[in-house]
Amino acid sequence: MTILVTGATGTVGRQLVEQLVRSGQQVRALTRNPGSARLPEGVEVVGGDMADPGSLEQAFEGVTAAHLINFAGDDYQPLKNGEQIVEVAAAAGVRRITVLGGRADGPLEQALAGSDLEWTLLQPVEFMSNTLKWWAESIKAEGAIREPFGGRLSALVHEADIAAVAATVLTEGGHHGETLTLTGPEAIATRDKVRMLAEAVGREIRFEELTEDQAKAKWRADGMGEETIGFLIQALGNTPDIGKTVVSTVEDVTGRPARSFSQWAAEHAAAFTA
Repeated sequence: MTILVTGATGTVGRQLVEQLVRSGQQVRALTRNPGSARLPEGVEVVGGDMADPGSLEQAFEGVTAAHLINFAGDDYQPLKNGEQIVEVAAAAGVRRITVLGGRADGPLEQALAGSDLEWTLLQPVEFMSNTLKWWAESIKAEGAIREPFGGRLSALVHEADIAAVAATVLTEGGHHGETLTLTGPEAIATRDKVRMLAEAVGREIRFEELTEDQAKAKWRADGMGEETIGFLIQALGNTPDIGKTVVSTVEDVTGRPARSFSQWAAEHAAAFTA
């Protein structure tokens, strides 16, 4: 069978493509920029945009299972054309779908719930890979992390584990109609995350805990807008229970334990060195 992976060059999509190829699956990768995609040999790369259902007909042709993202564009705006996407998928003969970032009230999720397709929503908490985006430059330049809420707990999840759950569901099924919350094996405080990363890198990384006002001033100086700053203060200062409560979904679905942050840090240590 052919499995379609949308967002194939993204953090999770790339992992999913690689894992499916290693397991011997035939993979078709959808990306908005097929010419610049760097994916494993044997992967069929097609151009398309989730926000444009007309561009998806070719992508879905001959596909029996598909991994979908529920946003479009670089600004991660929720898809508004969920019904059309589901119609195109069903008409092409797709039987099984996973959705990354699934929201039960989103247009795509609502359309799937009203369809005859077998669907599963994947709801990961904080990605371990966000550490690269937020911390790499500061660590390389100054050997320091400056953030508020040093005691904030997060059950952050390895992107390879998100992909592993998607790969298992797409190839084996068994989770129709479920929303699978995905976490790592432990809830880690921010200051402990810095310590684990320092151990992996092999150099000291200072953690300077900021007050809320200091954090806002820093983020403004970094060019962040007020809406983003407000979101960060809320998300970091009042992390919901789902974001810091460890669940066993990764192991339950894949049959092996979730990867730890220490493991992720060791894998990516070179990205934090000057």
